Amino acid sequence: MVSKKITPHINVDFFEDLTGDICQTTGKGVDEIGKRIKALREQKGLSLDELSHMTGFDVEFLSNIETNQVQPQLGTVIKLSKALDSAFSRLISGTGDRIYSITRKKEQKIVSRSTSQKGKKQVYIYKSLAPEVKGRHMEALIVQLEENPDKEVSIHDGEEFIYVLDGVVILNIGEETFDLNPGDSAYYLSTTPHLVASKKGQATILAVLYEG
Repeated sequence: MVSKKITPHINVDFFEDLTGDICQTTGKGVDEIGKRIKALREQKGLSLDELSHMTGFDVEFLSNIETNQVQPQLGTVIKLSKALDSAFSRLISGTGDRIYSITRKKEQKIVSRSTSQKGKKQVYIYKSLAPEVKGRHMEALIVQLEENPDKEVSIHDGEEFIYVLDGVVILNIGEETFDLNPGDSAYYLSTTPHLVASKKGQATILAVLYEG
């Protein structure tokens, strides 16, 4: 009896080439989120105290974001974008000016972030895949996850889709916990408390966020 070779449903090697070593990538995006938030706040004539009252974030945390001492989590950016009457995508990767986007591997913009308000623990790095599209309501990202022992959950407006490319990902959603392996995916409303992290070492996902 001849056994048939089982072909994987997805070519993982392709995604390894796509993502590469995300830590080696360079770009301006790392320090631009804080600058954009500060510029928008000043344009609206708001003080840090006023923005603090509007969002519930303390003044020191907001100041640390603006001075790039802390890279905010995506849920934090979404809340700030609502308070500043700005599109979430504008804060993440700038204002686009095109009706479509073709992003080459070497052109992906990298932004690092930490869920620690003191900025001491980096829990993932992500690359924006479509920064040029004007008026977009979705943000497509390649995300390299780290372990997150603090298990700080996120909750914000919008919807999220994640697809695991490499490693094992822990997804805490509501009261349930799932281990996701390469080829696994999840779609959930961001208004449900959630946490996405690497189970051990690093893991890489494709993430699509809808601002809502």
